[in-house]
Amino acid sequence: MKITKVEAWPVEMRLREPYTIAYETVEAATNVFVRIETSRGVTGYGCSAPDANVTGETCESVLSGIAQSADRLRGADPLRVARLVERIKSVLKGQPAAIAALDMAVHDILGKVTGLPLWRLLGGFRRGFKTSVTIGIMSVEQTTEHAARRVAEGFRALKIKGGLDVDEDIDRIRRVREKVGDNIELRFDANQGYSVRESLKFIVATRQTRLELFEQPTTSADAELLGRVTKKAHLPIMADESLTSLRDAFRLAKRDLVDMVNVKLMKVGGICEAELVNAVARSAGLEVMVGCMDEAALAIAAGLSFALARPNVAYCDLDGHLDLEGDPSAGAVILRKGMLYPTGKPGLGFDLD
Repeated sequence: MKITKVEAWPVEMRLREPYTIAYETVEAATNVFVRIETSRGVTGYGCSAPDANVTGETCESVLSGIAQSADRLRGADPLRVARLVERIKSVLKGQPAAIAALDMAVHDILGKVTGLPLWRLLGGFRRGFKTSVTIGIMSVEQTTEHAARRVAEGFRALKIKGGLDVDEDIDRIRRVREKVGDNIELRFDANQGYSVRESLKFIVATRQTRLELFEQPTTSADAELLGRVTKKAHLPIMADESLTSLRDAFRLAKRDLVDMVNVKLMKVGGICEAELVNAVARSAGLEVMVGCMDEAALAIAAGLSFALARPNVAYCDLDGHLDLEGDPSAGAVILRKGMLYPTGKPGLGFDLD
């Protein structure tokens, strides 16, 4: 079996509900879809969600990078996944979301050839995963209303965004806890918006709300600040923007700067690299969350496959597809009462028209 064709195309999708985080407001997302065809008629699909602030990529750079990679991939054996990904990485340096899309597509082919869903092929540790659903920055009243609506929809874990005003965020978390009761898991993400002093103030003031974790409170430009928060915090501190590579994972683990890491396929460069990052985290005793960007359901299926396969993945935050309008891969994952499940079909479990 040989790769015969590689093609990519962009799809812009509006968000039904635009959201705000500490450093931007998002109203739409453009994903780049990838198709890899083979000499035996097996076709693999992937998806890239570039983000200039996180991955340093644009839609245009991803399309250009995939076009450059096509010549290196044609004629290659798609089942030699690790070899192919290493070849892609040599061409697409500094383009993790572009690598992730091609990595997904060859994994999809591998699953289809073996007749196995990718989550089983990668390890098959669990069959479904509870996901949190994210609530962007809005007024305290709107946040509590939104939280109640999401709970009514069946979600049992909420991730609240903040980072602009620590006092308002403290009030926001307290009010949400009062609104949703004690049985809903609450997570908070400051998206680098706080100083160390503000982070510690937030942690102390919200102690009674029993937050499950505190994500990226300080700037990714100085990982030592995360360490200062971690050392004084009673709840787990998680790195997100501070982890974009295997080397980042090693540095965070070696210096004991965090308790947890958020592994996103788009940030690290696909499933192969995520497995390496996960191995570092596990060896260091760090818990892992598998997260996402504003990703179409096909990319969410890849992240879910990885999360389901690894026993040390403790949390899942795979909700990036929920509010996307016009997603051509809608249906690539199944959501029931806040739990995500794969479709059960081989590979990523979904074929694009």
